Amino acid sequence: MGVAGLSGVAKRTKVLRHGAAAALLAVVTAGCTVSGTDGSGEDPAEGGTSVLAVKIDNVRAARPQTGLDAADVVYAEQVEGGLSRLMAVYATKLPEAVGPVRSARESDLELLRQFDEPTLAFSGAQNKLLPLIDSAPLHAETPKDAPDAYYRDSGRRAPHNLYLRPERLVGSAPGAGRLTTGFRQGPAPEGGTPQNSYTVRYPTAGFTFTWSADRQRWLVSMDGAPAETTDGGRPAPATVVVQYVKVRDSAYHDVRGSTTPYTETVGSGKARVLRDGKVFDVNWQRPAATEGTEFTTADGSPVNFAEGQVWVVYAQDSQDSPA
Repeated sequence: MGVAGLSGVAKRTKVLRHGAAAALLAVVTAGCTVSGTDGSGEDPAEGGTSVLAVKIDNVRAARPQTGLDAADVVYAEQVEGGLSRLMAVYATKLPEAVGPVRSARESDLELLRQFDEPTLAFSGAQNKLLPLIDSAPLHAETPKDAPDAYYRDSGRRAPHNLYLRPERLVGSAPGAGRLTTGFRQGPAPEGGTPQNSYTVRYPTAGFTFTWSADRQRWLVSMDGAPAETTDGGRPAPATVVVQYVKVRDSAYHDVRGSTTPYTETVGSGKARVLRDGKVFDVNWQRPAATEGTEFTTADGSPVNFAEGQVWVVYAQDSQDSPA
């Protein structure tokens, strides 16, 4: 079936199921929908769809990944065993393919609440978490929901071989106005510390961002090796946010019995913003799940990001976070 024949899939709206699962999600869904602009000058109410968020595998066997360069925002979070997983958010353009696609986590529901009914593409989730996902204000799309939008790459080993064709799922990109993240673009704040590279470590994974003066971007390395995409390019965001948050145990476990971490993205704390070859110590605040995250300097001034892709790496609040 072609893309045109899948218009019903792209326009499908799921009926939210209420009950006990909805009650469990009350803390995530509390608050009001954000209105107004997001710093891009566009009205988030414009357009017919919302953003597409895709859970992407990030173990060594899943690399190189496909479609990362087209994302507007890439979130990195800690999962079981101290490993990392990515969530790529697409608003301004859609790549031909994205992957490898992997499973969702409880933290994703809180993180995605800032968007207006986003589409979440993922391979699945543990059975106990599925009712919460079904009750969340988003469009959950697995291979069972939209089989024509997913495919397996025969050249890769399962489970690292599931890929998504975004246009078959959402039709078209909704536009920058749907990025209700709270991020602002503009000139850099005063000050900052010149920095050639910055590393964030998880228990068994890590990210290093190395400044390229030629490209005016931060080149991404993962687990000590330069990251690549399937087209041979290297992920290179214009801005990197290392956001220090509370990472606690959730009520869920993987098939091996390892506890799934829960990354708390609502609240406030410290962060470091990397842009223009400098590191800026800033504060972050997200009062409610329905709101984006504000970043400010010590005097309360908003922090602007450079134009281009943003990576947000969630790190455990620790002695390494800014004082």
